[in-house]
Amino acid sequence: MLAINVKNLSKKFGATTAVDDISLEVPEGTIFGFLGPNGAGKTTTINILCTLLSPSSGTAFIAGHDCSREPSKVRKSIGIVFQDTTLDKDLTAYENLMFHAYLYNVKKKEMKGRIHDLLHFIGLYDRKDDLVKKFSGGMKRRLEVARGLVHRPQVLFLDEPTLGLDPQSRALLWEFIVELPKKHNVSVFMTTHYMEEAEVCNDIAIIDNGKIIATGSPAELKKTLGGDVIYVRTSDNKSAKIEIENLFDVHVHEKNDELFLTALRGDACIPELINSIGETVLSVRLQRPTLNDVFLKMTGRQIRDSDMTSNDTVKESIRAYRRKLDRH
Repeated sequence: MLAINVKNLSKKFGATTAVDDISLEVPEGTIFGFLGPNGAGKTTTINILCTLLSPSSGTAFIAGHDCSREPSKVRKSIGIVFQDTTLDKDLTAYENLMFHAYLYNVKKKEMKGRIHDLLHFIGLYDRKDDLVKKFSGGMKRRLEVARGLVHRPQVLFLDEPTLGLDPQSRALLWEFIVELPKKHNVSVFMTTHYMEEAEVCNDIAIIDNGKIIATGSPAELKKTLGGDVIYVRTSDNKSAKIEIENLFDVHVHEKNDELFLTALRGDACIPELINSIGETVLSVRLQRPTLNDVFLKMTGRQIRDSDMTSNDTVKESIRAYRRKLDRH
């Protein structure tokens, strides 16, 4: 059974098509990465999957439940960790989890055991009676992941889970995330602008301008680059770009004042490249294919902090989600 099954999904806002006939499948027990620049359609798609928006056409199923026709069943089947923290800072870690358990009608006889197990899992059991306002950013993030698991969802949505965390906290949080499918029998659907984090995904979909332009495992996507990536900085990039394209019969891109191209054997191409453009060369470097290179090739730009959903959009999504929960 598929955890998520989307077919020919579209969403229009007036004359604007935010999501354009996309299809994707997420097998149970996997981590799925959903990547795209600002305005690509990520947030709209996630909002449809979380029942915050209705699609204009197409279908979306979560754990076998129709997002349009069975929204209550879908909401019971999912957990969500938003970009902005939504914890109650004046409650303890234990109280935050308990409140969420009540909200999802977790049986009282199971509640304490579940909460204790999750607090042990995220390494915060010894801090369970401390107010959340005393927690670091990494501790809050781990607690939010635990909160999203209290009602034992079949799918957990993580929207930029490590946003704003220091490298050590990010690494620690990922130790828990990669264990989720196996230890908590949950499928993970996540967005991130850290390409190295997307490496842990079983499969990835890249969306741009409302369309999915590439899908596959990280290894499969990197193979589409066709080889190594050569970066060269010159004193005249415009002329060098033309000369390199004529020499290797490839398209040369430019970012951050550097030209870059792909080659099957980058180390063998570099001497010929240097000889061709001569004294204009300022620096040359070779890089094995990464997901960041794939993303850059597919979309023509990098994911940056400015490419993420605005706080206003996230907060409105949270408010809409809470209103729906209150009604059900």
